[in-house]
Amino acid sequence: MSFFKKLKQKFSGTEVEQEETKKYEKGMEKTRKSFTGRLNDLVARYRKVDEDFFEELEEILISADVGVSTVMDLIDELKMEVKRRNIKDSTEIKDVISEKLVDIYSGGEEQFSSLNIQQSGLSIILFVGVNGVGKTTTIGKLAHQLKQEGKKVMLAAGDTFRAGAIEQLEVWGERVGVDVIKQAAGSDPAAVMYDAVQSARSRGADVLLCDTAGRLQNKVNLMNELEKVKRVISREVPDAPHEVLLVLDATTGQNAMSQAKTFSAATDVSGIVLTKLDGTAKGGIVLAIRNELSIPVKFVGLGEKVEDLQEFDPEKYVYGLFAGLMEEDEEE
Repeated sequence: MSFFKKLKQKFSGTEVEQEETKKYEKGMEKTRKSFTGRLNDLVARYRKVDEDFFEELEEILISADVGVSTVMDLIDELKMEVKRRNIKDSTEIKDVISEKLVDIYSGGEEQFSSLNIQQSGLSIILFVGVNGVGKTTTIGKLAHQLKQEGKKVMLAAGDTFRAGAIEQLEVWGERVGVDVIKQAAGSDPAAVMYDAVQSARSRGADVLLCDTAGRLQNKVNLMNELEKVKRVISREVPDAPHEVLLVLDATTGQNAMSQAKTFSAATDVSGIVLTKLDGTAKGGIVLAIRNELSIPVKFVGLGEKVEDLQEFDPEKYVYGLFAGLMEEDEEE
């Protein structure tokens, strides 16, 4: 049985599983049309798998923002696999590519993709990222999900610098029915975090989601501020923050990679939230981040609705990327 068919079979189980898979299929539509369209064209032009075929495949992958070093690794592995399986016909390589993409992402570490929520006591999740990437919206959506799971959630309005940031978080708090701890605009973010931790403890909250500034006078100031916020949280709750989630906009491609490098150096980023994946034809950035930075993508934004923030699943991602090819595979 082909890898495509195994994936389809795997995701045809429960209604929830099917619904999540459909979200990936719909959310990956722009990338799929761009990527698989070019891949189909390549396979149609080259009946034989040779050096020229791999060169063009390399270009297709790089243009999907998979990242140069990731592409080089992938092409090397594909060449070895083609030799090992004695593949001559180019149509057979689609299946191998999808397998290798899942391998690159998973790397035997799937257990690290779920959120680090404590079994008892307060879990603190710190959100970082530049302005405009959808940080506050992501916090609101995650608060909704955690509340649906029966957890008591509170929000900390730590972005005291951007005009309207506190109000925006309050709107989300009202929308999903959770309390927001805030101070006046321009307050010290570390003081806000201190208050938020005390309030969350006294009210018996399970999870505290903390917003932070995305921009200050310069990059050094911002990183120093984030380090200070993190220190205050760690002092109040040993081992906290339990997650530092960096929110990146998938539509910015390689720019998102440079942001990831900067923030991870300052705050020990434990996971990535990749927003607006449905808005880009270059969804390969997911693989580049995982392979080049060794930081797992924990959530992806696949649409505007509250429930469109999905836990990242490499197999569903590949399913969404190759959905059209799978149908063709079944017809053959």
